[in-house]
Amino acid sequence: MNVIISNASDKPIYEQIYGQIKGAILRGEAKEGDPLPSIRALAKELRISVITTKRAFDDLERDGFICSVQGKGSFVAPRNTELIREEHLRQAEERFAEAIDLARTGGLSDEEIKEVFRLLLKGEE
Repeated sequence: MNVIISNASDKPIYEQIYGQIKGAILRGEAKEGDPLPSIRALAKELRISVITTKRAFDDLERDGFICSVQGKGSFVAPRNTELIREEHLRQAEERFAEAIDLARTGGLSDEEIKEVFRLLLKGEE
């Protein structure tokens, strides 16, 4: 798994690691049971603190994306379809809210915004 951190990002490093690993799991690039790099190896590779890497892994485990086995390492957790659905729903809601804000900033009424969504949905058929 290729994790890239950016010092120019406004996100803390542990959030960048969390987001990239979580994204790979949600996209199916990291499959159930796939091993993750060890916390120490990833910290060394990224030239960051082991504590920072551990925080990202702890958060991933807390949220059900990975599981850790003492002495063996961390692995992609079995796919929890409800968890994945919730995450996709959360992301969709965020993007809808951004789109609505943009449309309102552009002067569109709620009815015009609804019409755009209706047209987009019909275009999917």
